[in-house]
Amino acid sequence: MSLKFRMPNAGLQNEIVQETNNQNVVLLPLDLSSQGSIREFAAEVLRTERKLDVLIHNAGFAETFRKSKSVDGIEFTMATNHYGPFLLTHLLIDLLKRSEPSRIVIVASELYRFASVNLNNLNPVGSLPAYLYYVSKCANIMFTRELARRLAGTAITANCLHPGMIDSGIWRNVPFPLTLPMRVIKSFFKTPVEGAQTTLYLACSDEVQGVTGKYFMDCKEASLSASISDMERARQLWEESAKIVKLTETDPKI
Repeated sequence: MSLKFRMPNAGLQNEIVQETNNQNVVLLPLDLSSQGSIREFAAEVLRTERKLDVLIHNAGFAETFRKSKSVDGIEFTMATNHYGPFLLTHLLIDLLKRSEPSRIVIVASELYRFASVNLNNLNPVGSLPAYLYYVSKCANIMFTRELARRLAGTAITANCLHPGMIDSGIWRNVPFPLTLPMRVIKSFFKTPVEGAQTTLYLACSDEVQGVTGKYFMDCKEASLSASISDMERARQLWEESAKIVKLTETDPKI
């Protein structure tokens, strides 16, 4: 689901504090489908934080049939899953550079194998949303690889991962009657804690210090299909994404 709060979720904040016994927990409102919300969030982070060790792009949205647009007129799944992280990374990149060594972790999915990014239609408002989730995961990987290439020579790493099938809130949009078999299928899924392990591995482990531009599953590097290895397509996606999120001359460059 999209990480979207009208205001900081105090209940969640208290839960994290109690579970970790760490009082230094801050939640800020963020709607990754809205470029305005992303810019407000980034501005607040830059105003209040002097260091950023890890940026994890984990929030995601999936819809089955209902077509919708973001407040910026962008297809909602792509706006949340690809363009939001793309813009936020740009806005926070200078803070990540000042915090080197630092890491960027992007949660993708093995479902990328069932899709490809149509570079001639990067705002596919007329396409089936269920398929666009696969497209957005393909875009996540292309973004990661191009990001790592552009950050070569810095101490910032960028990696992506498949977390596995997880029994999380993203399945709330599965329509009836598909909800019936999903009750059985989800019994084989990972728990949220299990599904977070590869993300945590890339964020914290010394084993991947300096590793960048790679794809991981179950805390191990995994191979990608040949169809996603074209770096020229990744560069084109990057350049067109910059136009869609309206990067300006005054925004940080990567």
